[in-house]
Amino acid sequence: MSFLIQSVVVLVSVLLAGQISRRLGQPSVLGQLLVGVLLGPALLGWVEATPVIKAVAEVGVILLMFLAGLETNFEDIRKSALAATLVAIFGVALPFVGGWLTAGAYGYPGATAVFTGVLLVATSVSISAQTLREMGRLHDRAGVTILAAAVLDDVLGILVLSVVLGSVGGDMAAATGGHGHGADPIGILLLKIAGFFVAAILVGWKVLPPIVKWVSRFEAATAAISIAISVALAYAYAAEMLGLAGIIGAYVAGMMLGMTDFRRRLMHEAEQVAYAYFVPFFFVSVGLTVQLKGISGSFAIFIAVLSAVAILTKLVGGGLGALLGGFKFRDAMGVGAGMIARGEVGLIVAAIGLERGLLENQLYTAMIIVSLLTTLFTPPLLKLIFADRGVKAPST
Repeated sequence: MSFLIQSVVVLVSVLLAGQISRRLGQPSVLGQLLVGVLLGPALLGWVEATPVIKAVAEVGVILLMFLAGLETNFEDIRKSALAATLVAIFGVALPFVGGWLTAGAYGYPGATAVFTGVLLVATSVSISAQTLREMGRLHDRAGVTILAAAVLDDVLGILVLSVVLGSVGGDMAAATGGHGHGADPIGILLLKIAGFFVAAILVGWKVLPPIVKWVSRFEAATAAISIAISVALAYAYAAEMLGLAGIIGAYVAGMMLGMTDFRRRLMHEAEQVAYAYFVPFFFVSVGLTVQLKGISGSFAIFIAVLSAVAILTKLVGGGLGALLGGFKFRDAMGVGAGMIARGEVGLIVAAIGLERGLLENQLYTAMIIVSLLTTLFTPPLLKLIFADRGVKAPST
């Protein structure tokens, strides 16, 4: 099937699935994620994860997190710093230990068991951000804490990944495909990450506002949003080169541009660009990785157990951190729920493990399914916890 026809199938299917999901009382993103499984190799086989689709999907998730950043207030992040730090620490420690022990209990060798723990550390906040956005909870304390904790979670996850890959020998070149870092010592890696945040904030504070103001005077109607998206892509690339996920860079770019006088205009125009074409491909791409062939009954049980561990350790770990950070129980569980999805970050880490020989093909398949299941589980759980207390956001 040609890419043009695949585009038609993806866009129409995502639109319909989102509407059906809303009619059933669930966030639209749940139906949009399930469409990927339906259209992909696991079922109908109409759409494949080609390089072009992966590239479009990557732009989609960057724009999604850029929008989340535009909607985030920097002062709110500062106020949530303590709670977000505790959420990130417990949300990394419990999944790491849980994955390690679970894989060990099923007889996997030491290095593979440890790397399974690393896989469960990953958090992809893009799905949670979209769900919270639909529910009108992206701006409140719980939503801001989830986003801030996800940034810290990414930093801690990279450090854990670095230590584990370094301890099993060899260089870390395989890791550069998703996060851009090589065999740097932990100290150098920390300096790179700190350097990114310092440079990103300084540029966003001093350089970007006059540039956007100047460009907004151009006769071209799309001048401001064109430069804003360029900034998001550049920040995403810089984040990857310095050891972080690209979505973190896009989020920081959105947060910086959200401090300018053009925030509302950029939000409106970015929504039109993102949701009209790019974001649907991201939702679908998550499900395209699923392969169900060759999964026996006993291995299906292992996948179910590992998925349960992945869900519970993030829920309990993130929830415990939020409780210690001053949240009431229900909101704390909502914060924990927002950290559950592994999404594209889990897929990146799994690919690193396969390339380094730490995961066999069957276990790699299991981790892909775990990443999908945790991602699918997140929207309805957030809806269950927060729905009656949120203010519905305008549909996009």
